[in-house]
Amino acid sequence: MLLRALIVLLLALNLGVALWWALRPPAAAPGVPDPPPGVPRLQLVEEASPEARATAAGVAAAEPQAPLADADGDPAADADADADARNAGRDPADADSPSGRSAEGRAEGADPSASVPARCLSLGPFDQAASLAAAREALQPRALHLREREVVSAPRGWRVMLPPHADRAAAQATAQKLGAAGFDDHFILAEGAEANAIALGRFSGEAAARRHVAALRAAGFAAQADPLGETSVRHWLDLAVGDGFDADAARTAAGAQRAEALDCAQLR
Repeated sequence: MLLRALIVLLLALNLGVALWWALRPPAAAPGVPDPPPGVPRLQLVEEASPEARATAAGVAAAEPQAPLADADGDPAADADADADARNAGRDPADADSPSGRSAEGRAEGADPSASVPARCLSLGPFDQAASLAAAREALQPRALHLREREVVSAPRGWRVMLPPHADRAAAQATAQKLGAAGFDDHFILAEGAEANAIALGRFSGEAAARRHVAALRAAGFAAQADPLGETSVRHWLDLAVGDGFDADAARTAAGAQRAEALDCAQLR
């Protein structure tokens, strides 16, 4: 019974709210705010009286109209520009167009004497500074642009070793100490200028060889790292040249061994 009473009460409340919402008076339209003191209220043309309309029409008819001018504001200058365009054989409409102005700017800004490289190449290598200077002097008048470039050749690798011992027995004793310290990768050289020396490995990079030397020295072994092969520096001359440049003749005149093609973007 209580549940039914609650349901009936809710239905009655809903019906009452719906009835109030349907019968409520309409909301009043918002009023137009009053203008500040001394400021007249704006009126539409339809709201004005016939006398005010007639007065406004008479004032508009009495005012003189100024002649139209272009963005430059000088009709005479525009007329002169049109006349010049006709004398030059162009359409006056094209004289002030962006394409016409850009074409004139390109024609005036172009430099016919500007040298544009047709190709670029490298001549070399030069091992001596004297031969490089002679080649530069010979090629300078023929090139539009010339620069020197160094190429450093790295060693083939690095080796770690212990210097030669007094005899084979001393080398074997050191080898046993190396094995006891955990360095099993070693070999005793048997002949040559480095007989009885102990090789402790080859490495492709200097950093790895130096780390191995540091570990050996920390264990009490006087190891050393030496490069395999010599490190050399060779010089090249990079040139930007124009049409008609004879690369073979320039290579002969410079005393270069080779002439190789080069991307001109690398010279900028």
